[in-house]
Amino acid sequence: MADEFRTTEVGDRYAQALFDLAVETGAIDAVRADLKSLRAAHGESADLRRLLSSPVLKAGDQSRGLLAIADKAGFNRTTRNFLGLLAQNGRARDLMAVSAGFERLYAIRTGAVSAEVVSASPLSAAQTAAILKALRAALGKDPEVTARVDPSILGGLKIKVGSKLFDASLKTKLDQMKFALKRA
Repeated sequence: MADEFRTTEVGDRYAQALFDLAVETGAIDAVRADLKSLRAAHGESADLRRLLSSPVLKAGDQSRGLLAIADKAGFNRTTRNFLGLLAQNGRARDLMAVSAGFERLYAIRTGAVSAEVVSASPLSAAQTAAILKALRAALGKDPEVTARVDPSILGGLKIKVGSKLFDASLKTKLDQMKFALKRA
């Protein structure tokens, strides 16, 4: 699966538009919750990933699919309408970048600190608590932590706080070692 830490210029523009609309309609927390559940579903559902990224599906089909998901999940009207518009404009593949951009804008507005922790296997409650404690000490405040599993990192952790990515994954270390050996 592609690295979901990436944002795009298009994603940032759509995120700003959605954020402004959510503030205007007073639905900022509802839209944020909807986007969080979409991010979680994206990580768990290969069908949703295919719906968003398939070049075979037409924009209308993607729009109908996203609207059906929004209706079934009971998303806020602002989120629902935005998902339909995003797909109709042929930008469904940018949904995760929009979500990341929205989260960044939310953090700036509220002063919240969010951290995403990626591990190769699910973290135990004790491991999560230790990571939360270390982040609290480093940041000086309680971060909102989201955990995600990505077996492709092989081991270790990737932690993203704001725009900073701390990559202590086994895959990255092996890649660095391979590069060093090629240069030797």
